[in-house]
Amino acid sequence: MTVHPFTSRADVHAGAARVTLVGELDLDAAPYVRDAVAACLVKRPTSLDLDLTGVSFCDCAGLNSLLVARNAVLWAGVGLRIEGVGEQLSRLLALIGAESLFLGETAPAAAAESPLRDLLA
Repeated sequence: MTVHPFTSRADVHAGAARVTLVGELDLDAAPYVRDAVAACLVKRPTSLDLDLTGVSFCDCAGLNSLLVARNAVLWAGVGLRIEGVGEQLSRLLALIGAESLFLGETAPAAAAESPLRDLLA
C-alpha cells in the first residue's frame, strides 16, 4: 500500500479563500484541516473554495474534520464551494447520508442563525 503524505495549503486573495488538501485525510491529518480553514476565516473572506481533488483516502476522523470545517465556514457567513470529491470520499459520504453536504456551492448561514455570530462580530 502506498502512503500519501498529507499536505494542506490555505490562501486568501482579494476576499476569496482557497484551501487545498492533498494526501490521506485521517486522524493525524485532521487538525491541519481545521488549522487551514481557521487561518482563512481570520482574514474574513467572502467565499472559500475547499479543493479535495488530491485527497486519496479519508477515514472517519478526516470526515469529521471536513464536517467541522464546513460548519465553521458557513457559520462565519462565508460562501462555500467544494470541489474534487473523489470516489472513496463519495462512498463514505453516501454511507452516512451526507453526500448532499459536499456537492457544489453552499450559501452561508444567516447571521441570526449562527451560533458564532457574537464571536465573529
